[in-house]
Amino acid sequence: MDWLTIFGKILTLFGALGLFLFGMKLMNDALQKIAGSKMRHILGAMTSNRIKGVFTGVLITSTIQSSSATTVMVVSFVNAGLLSLISAVGVIMGQISAQPLQPG
Repeated sequence: MDWLTIFGKILTLFGALGLFLFGMKLMNDALQKIAGSKMRHILGAMTSNRIKGVFTGVLITSTIQSSSATTVMVVSFVNAGLLSLISAVGVIMGQISAQPLQPG
């Protein structure tokens, strides 16, 4: 591989990471703007205990088929004050259990 190919791959990596972080910021800002009492109530009911939180994580991760997107959503919910940290841990644990096992 020549240096130009390597440099192009590095630029692509940084560009993709920048877009991901920009999207995370946009979603976080949007969630904070629309965070109403109804959404807070729904999230509170879905994560009222650890078991419900784990099942919520499994359901969301299975539905959108992306643990990264689930993590970004959970972090945004905690940042917006819609979800407590303890509830977020339950959702993340459910997300981890929903991921398929890798062969080998």
